[in-house]
Amino acid sequence: MTTRHEIFQTSLITALAQGVYEDEVTLAELLGHGSFGIGTFNGLDGEMVILGGRCYRLRNDGSVSEPDLSERTPYAVVTNFVPTLQRTFEEPVTRAELSRRIDALVPSSNYMYALRITGHFRWASARTVVKQERPYRPMIEATQGEEIVRFEDFDGTVAGFRTPLYESGISVAGCHAHVIDEERTRGGHLVDFVLESGQAELCLGTDLRLRLPLTEEFGDADLSRDMREEISRVEHH
Repeated sequence: MTTRHEIFQTSLITALAQGVYEDEVTLAELLGHGSFGIGTFNGLDGEMVILGGRCYRLRNDGSVSEPDLSERTPYAVVTNFVPTLQRTFEEPVTRAELSRRIDALVPSSNYMYALRITGHFRWASARTVVKQERPYRPMIEATQGEEIVRFEDFDGTVAGFRTPLYESGISVAGCHAHVIDEERTRGGHLVDFVLESGQAELCLGTDLRLRLPLTEEFGDADLSRDMREEISRVEHH
C-alpha cells in the first residue's frame, strides 16, 4: 500500500437513527470533499447519490432531480473515487454472490472501501425515505412502511461504502449503497439486485475525516446508546 486516501463523512449514523435530521453542511461544501458518495438531505428529503461531482436527489414519488447546492445534508459520506481494485462480471450475479466475490477480492476487511458497480442490471429493488416534519421521529419509525420498488432491465450505477464493523455507530457497518439508472430518472436506497453484466470497482480508504454537527439536536442526542440493531433494521428491512 503506497498511497493514503481520505473518506469524508458528516455526522454519525447513530445521530441520524435518533432523528437528528438537520445540519448546516451545504451540498457545495460537501462536494468540496468528494465527487462520489451517498447520503440524505435535511428533513430526510430523499436519498442522495453523488456521481462525477453531480448530486442527485431521489424522492419517494419516483422523481430524480439535481438540488440547488445551497441545500443542506444531515448525513453523507463522500470521496474522490480512485479505483484500486476491480472485477468484471460477464454472467449474471446476485447481490449476495457479488458481495462474496468482493470479500475475496479485498486485501483486508480493516479498511473502508468506496464501492462502484456499473453495468446492466436484470433488476434492482430500492426504497426511498419520505420527507419528515418536526417533531422528528427516530428513523426506525420514519421509515416504517416504505414501499420497495423494483426496476427491471436497465443500465445503471450502484454507489456505496463497505465499512468495517468497528465503525458501528459512526457509519453503517457492512455495505450501505444507493442505486441510480444511467438516464438519472429512477433509483433509491439499494435493497437487492441481479447484475446481468458489468464491473465492480473498489476505492480503498485509509483516512476517515469526520465532521460533527454544532447543533443543539446533535448535542442533546444520546450517542452512548447501542443502536446497531435499529440501524440494521432501518438499512436492511
